[in-house]
Amino acid sequence: MTQAAQDTIAPHKPGSSGVSNTPKKRSKILKALSSDTFWRGVVSLIGFVVFWEICSRMKQWTGVEVPWIGKVPPPTEVLEAWTEIFWLPGYWESWYLSTGRVFAGFIAAMLLGIPFGLCLAVNRYFHDIFFPPFEVLRPIPPLAWVPASIVFWPTTELSIAFVTFLGAFFTIVINVLGGAKSIDIRFLRAAQSMGASQWDLFRKIILPGTLPSIFTGAAVGMGITWEVVLAGEMISGGGQQGGGGLGFFIWSSYMGGTVAQVIVGMISIGIAGYLSSSLIRYLGSISMPWRRLF
Repeated sequence: MTQAAQDTIAPHKPGSSGVSNTPKKRSKILKALSSDTFWRGVVSLIGFVVFWEICSRMKQWTGVEVPWIGKVPPPTEVLEAWTEIFWLPGYWESWYLSTGRVFAGFIAAMLLGIPFGLCLAVNRYFHDIFFPPFEVLRPIPPLAWVPASIVFWPTTELSIAFVTFLGAFFTIVINVLGGAKSIDIRFLRAAQSMGASQWDLFRKIILPGTLPSIFTGAAVGMGITWEVVLAGEMISGGGQQGGGGLGFFIWSSYMGGTVAQVIVGMISIGIAGYLSSSLIRYLGSISMPWRRLF
């Protein structure tokens, strides 16, 4: 037998051929680091910080104060204040309390708002009965409920949770209702012509078709929830200093004249809100795998 024939019938050994193995998929971190969008964001953040530092120190350098931003402490002072309180338990307790209040009100709003919005969309009688009072209450700002909630609820914690719930509830309901109403009626008629039951219509058409609106409403509602809980903590006190949440942390820092710590609290809110929204987007990508194809 010739050498060529022996090479032909010899069993294939991994790595023996000149053909390279299938390349592994790059991790999401590497994809993010190699994307132009990521680096544009990094450059914009660095540019903003540099601009902030220059404008804040302009009066110190030239004697001319830049309007508005010139009254704000520069990023270096904010960073110094942040390093001083970063290791204090009270700072992280404020994170914990505010995050717990946000998610308590947000989850309650999701559990009640999604079924309520779907019922408004699929049942005409339910819509005719409950939508008018809902529309009357919806324009009322959540912060307008703070004095009433303090009177209605026996504890400050329940008052803040109730106001936080209202901050997300109306937004979620409106988005769910709009998403369900926007489903093409031809899909429903086609399914009915093939013998689909009402449960099949809801499970296979209405609910999947409403999911994008549900997560859009959830993302918007999460942002409003953070705004409301912080304002509620400022107004109601939020507990004792150092443990009353980020809203009370900002208020107590302002009353103490430490403006740098106020900025630290504001940045902390931004980070917390970004992480919360990222979590919602991640859950949305899991719940709607078909959207990752586009």
